[in-house]
Amino acid sequence: MIEVNVQKDSISVIGHAGYAPPGQDIVCSAVTTHVQALAASIDNLTDDTPDYTIAPGVFILKIKDLSEKSRTLVDSFFIGICGIVDAYPDYVRIV
Repeated sequence: MIEVNVQKDSISVIGHAGYAPPGQDIVCSAVTTHVQALAASIDNLTDDTPDYTIAPGVFILKIKDLSEKSRTLVDSFFIGICGIVDAYPDYVRIV
């Protein structure tokens, strides 16, 4: 199960979906793509220097003091993640 945890100052995405074997898991792939796109978008489209960690099964983004532009990117990320949660509720959840 992948858990997306939203706190006042951070977002964490932890775990593996377990939908299919590693390398074939479309749910993990979808979530990973969203996470990587969010980090790259903030890095490349804003002047913010976000504090984040990306590792297998782990993404933590500090969202305190982000610009309005970065916050819009975070909102877009949530729209995508909510779509994945709706499609695969047994494998991804927002806590």
